[in-house]
Amino acid sequence: MRRKGIKNLLRDNQGMGTVEMILIIVVLVGLVLIFKNQIMDLAATIFQKISADSSAILA
Repeated sequence: MRRKGIKNLLRDNQGMGTVEMILIIVVLVGLVLIFKNQIMDLAATIFQKISADSSAILA
């Protein structure tokens, strides 16, 4: 009886999608925390370029 319970537990895939999504989110958050300064610098550079280009178009 106990063996069937263990086999069923090992074969049960319910919730695996949720666990995978949580792991992906954890990895992404970790990458953002590691590269936070580089991401902020890149975003600032992009927005400065957009602002400069839009000023040139409007002028």
